[in-house]
Amino acid sequence: MTIGTTKIGVQTFATDESIHPVKLATALEERGFASFFLAEHSHIPADRSSPYPLGGELPREYYRTLDPFAVLSAAAAVTERLLLGTSVVLLMQRDPIHTAKEVASLDYLSGGRAIFGIGAGWNREEMRNHGTDPRTRGALLDERMAAVIEIWTKEKAEYHGTYVDFDPIFAWPKPIQRPHPPVYVGGNSPAAIARAHRFGGWMPNCVVKPELVAEQIAQIGSDVPVIANAVPPQRDLVEAYREAGVEGITFHLPQLQEADALRTLDEWAKLL
Repeated sequence: MTIGTTKIGVQTFATDESIHPVKLATALEERGFASFFLAEHSHIPADRSSPYPLGGELPREYYRTLDPFAVLSAAAAVTERLLLGTSVVLLMQRDPIHTAKEVASLDYLSGGRAIFGIGAGWNREEMRNHGTDPRTRGALLDERMAAVIEIWTKEKAEYHGTYVDFDPIFAWPKPIQRPHPPVYVGGNSPAAIARAHRFGGWMPNCVVKPELVAEQIAQIGSDVPVIANAVPPQRDLVEAYREAGVEGITFHLPQLQEADALRTLDEWAKLL
């Protein structure tokens, strides 16, 4: 689904308690939505002091998430046009060699429809369980993303940094998209904006008032593509982002059973 040149998609947590994600992907393409984005959390520590960024109790979906690349690969098999992305993968908690292969495999299986959204995360206990020091996660994320790009784009890839270090390797498949799948950096902080300039695209959390959109997008400038994440499905807000020239927006689909989820998609399609 496109308004002007702005692609409209849906972002959600794929879990075992809501609409089956393969059914959701099919429904999105049938209704003309342009993209399907999935959040990621490997787990949530039972003993956690990191506060939920939106306040209150942490929703159940944060610890019920399916693996995003398994879901998106299944979605690739039942769709033809739907863009398949992450919003966002917590790359500072992941092995870069395995992750490069997962994204490249998705891009190959989908015929070049993968979008790689990354972020620095917020749950410090989750990071520590992966051996990640929260204090250096930004630098680690930068190195792992740079290493992933090396693997995607070089026949014989190697990387030597402070946190990521490997001698020349062969790793296939290579992505179909050239030079590689688009990379979007989630987050609204100055560090996230700087990282977006470094790696190609920005995926900020939306603002909720149309009059704030232009100021938000002005932070990144006109040379970086933007996908605004979790935009409320309100006509004036959608129009404000379209006028600001963003490449895409996503609506956040909450945890709903199939009938309610499909009804919500129908309502959104009518709105647009």
